[in-house]
Amino acid sequence: MENTVVKFNVYIFATVLFVIDNGADDWRIAMTMERVLLIALELLVSAVHPVPGDFKFQWRARLAFSYAPSQAEADLDMVLSVPMFLRLYLIARVMLLHSKLFTDASSRSIGALNKVHFNTRFVMKTLMTICPGTVLLVFSISLWIIAAWTVRVCERYHDAQDVTSNFLGAMWLISITFLSIGYGDMVPHTYCGKGVCLLTGIMGAGCTALVVAVVARKLELTKAEKHVHNFMMDTQLTKRIKNAAANVLRETWLIYKHTKLMKKIDHSRVRKHQRKFLQAIHQNPESPPPVLLSSCPPVLLQMQSVMYELMSELNDRSEDLERQMLSLEQRVEQLTAGFNALPAHLSATLSAQHAALVNTLNTAQTHNKHTTRRRIYAHTNRFNALSPSDDTKAYTAKHLMHSIEHCQAMLDTKNDKKSVCLDDLSSVGVS
Repeated sequence: MENTVVKFNVYIFATVLFVIDNGADDWRIAMTMERVLLIALELLVSAVHPVPGDFKFQWRARLAFSYAPSQAEADLDMVLSVPMFLRLYLIARVMLLHSKLFTDASSRSIGALNKVHFNTRFVMKTLMTICPGTVLLVFSISLWIIAAWTVRVCERYHDAQDVTSNFLGAMWLISITFLSIGYGDMVPHTYCGKGVCLLTGIMGAGCTALVVAVVARKLELTKAEKHVHNFMMDTQLTKRIKNAAANVLRETWLIYKHTKLMKKIDHSRVRKHQRKFLQAIHQNPESPPPVLLSSCPPVLLQMQSVMYELMSELNDRSEDLERQMLSLEQRVEQLTAGFNALPAHLSATLSAQHAALVNTLNTAQTHNKHTTRRRIYAHTNRFNALSPSDDTKAYTAKHLMHSIEHCQAMLDTKNDKKSVCLDDLSSVGVS
């Protein structure tokens, strides 16, 4: 029970870490259905323990060859000890936690960047890539010993001849079952032993397939060896082609010699050389077999896959770029049309503003003329009202007349100096 409590605390800590890493508000967010099932299954496996005390039960079975019923009193600890082998999954967890890939920070960073999760499956794949023979050997021997011990425990109460209940006999039974031989000299009597043999046969078939794959990969030529082999095959093919061409030339010369240069023609020899000539022409030098996709090295297949993905991505980007260029061309055309229409619009606007300004100036000029004339008329009346006996007033009146004449001339010629004229009139005005 202590082991079960420890595992439960481990899951509690894992849930707390998940909540902290993902910023969740409630711990129930981390409890998915899959996680709940895994926790329940692991707690169930870890909860199996032998019960303290001496508890027995009646175990019935039917013998293999005689089919006679058999009944024996078995210990309850035997039934509870066999499922405890399910705890061997902890070996995979220990391998994960003590793996250099899992403990190395740089490896974890690279895996996170490439979205690779460092779990037990990844570690097992890595080990099968690095040392496949060692992994298969350790797994096969461990399975052999555990299955033999389990068969011995299951058959010990119903094996009167002490065949499968012996550990060495159980190992022989497991070995011939694992290798799918099955001589039939030993068979299990109980359903427990039959189930163990069935699982052993399944695991043996899988291990045999893995061994074949590993041996085939070990026997495969390396990249450098393949280059050397292909070069040698090309060289041999070139030599065969040259030899065939030389044979054609030789037989041609011999046929010409025996038919044209010899005084007496030997028809049998001519036919012999003609036969060799035809064989040399129709000789088909063995060409190297075509390189199939399945015979290509994995590096080339991966490179081809990467290149295909890159080409697809480049095609998608080129299509997006074409759409963006088309949109830019449409916008440039709109801007060009706007710029072409801008001079006419500016000309019309400036013409309207110029006409309004001229109208405003004409109105202001007319108003200023009337104002100036009224002031001149007012000063003239004041001049007429002056007394001729006063010298100062006479001088002022004279100067005023001169200013009035000057302003009158200014109004007729240069209207922009009317303000100066008005200032002169104001300076000489009579209060």
